[in-house]
Amino acid sequence: MSDPLFDLGGKVALVTGGSRGLGREMVLAFADHGADVIIASRKLEACEDVAALVRAKGRRAMAHAAHCGRWDDIDALIAAAYAQFGKIDILVNNAGMSPAAPSHEVTEKLFDSVLNLNFKGPFRLASQIAKRMFDGDGGTIINVSSTGGIMPLPAIIPYGSSKAALNAMTLSMAHEYAPKVRVNTLSAGPFLTDIANAWTPEARETAPNALGRPGRPEEVVTSALYLASPASSYTTGTLLRVDGGTW
Repeated sequence: MSDPLFDLGGKVALVTGGSRGLGREMVLAFADHGADVIIASRKLEACEDVAALVRAKGRRAMAHAAHCGRWDDIDALIAAAYAQFGKIDILVNNAGMSPAAPSHEVTEKLFDSVLNLNFKGPFRLASQIAKRMFDGDGGTIINVSSTGGIMPLPAIIPYGSSKAALNAMTLSMAHEYAPKVRVNTLSAGPFLTDIANAWTPEARETAPNALGRPGRPEEVVTSALYLASPASSYTTGTLLRVDGGTW
């Protein structure tokens, strides 16, 4: 697809949590606009399925199994990606988890799991790749957050707090690795990804936002393309809300 605004020709993108949901939508959109893509998640087979779709579009793809909350896995992912492609131009920190539980019932294991995947891992991946981007030709990083990081939501406090930390990290890294590296947050609201299978029928039809509904997965695409591409060349350290006007 030729689009001067969203041209990703010659770029290499790494998307964590890229085998399903919003991550999968971003992977396919990046490939449609010219990028080669690295798809990372815990299940290699699921990554390979998406990689096959990318190759069918005429782009190169690499599937890599990694637990994106573990630094050893992240370092291995970075090494494999640079060994195969030699660079990463676009990083999307999309992997995450949002288990709900009353705060007084949250175990240390659950707390650590949420913080590791939603903040500790993205910090490691973004910091290591940002340094390589800064030392090279630059690049752009997108941290996928959520409305849980900017508004009070009960019973998911570790999740919301980890996303708030991710939001803060975006702004700090945008300044630390400027001007060659742009770092932005894509703050997603409720989307009808596979997680919505556990929602009530009403929640799949309506949402407490201005548009009155959850988002369709493909509705994240233009926002992701904007932040990943030269179309946002003067945008860094910002938080882009894609949530239907949630308040």
